[in-house]
Amino acid sequence: QGQLVESGGGSVQTGGSLTLSCEVSGSSEYTYIRYCLGWFRQTPGKERETVATIDTFDKTVYADSVKGRATIYKDIAKNTLYLEMNNLKPEDTAMYYCARGQWGYCSETFPHWGQGTQVTVSS
Repeated sequence: QGQLVESGGGSVQTGGSLTLSCEVSGSSEYTYIRYCLGWFRQTPGKERETVATIDTFDKTVYADSVKGRATIYKDIAKNTLYLEMNNLKPEDTAMYYCARGQWGYCSETFPHWGQGTQVTVSS
């Protein structure tokens, strides 16, 4: 079924930048890095938020809360998904997860998840 392993989280100050990585291993008919992939975040007591998604055709979608400050992209050769975030704010503090959906266009279903990486933004 493959694995998703996040890294790159940490503590930064307001206005700082961070790039999260997610190694996407495994394959079916295609390598999983080519599937719909997404970054999500969650803080205790709040619903999980979809931060950004990228589909098989490299179409990207961003949450309004990060639009203009985040970039999702993937390196096929490295089987790695990235989330670059700039101008970080305290409200970006959360556990960030990467997840895999279906091949092709993204749906609302992401059956496969990583363990998460914590991002903390201090003011």
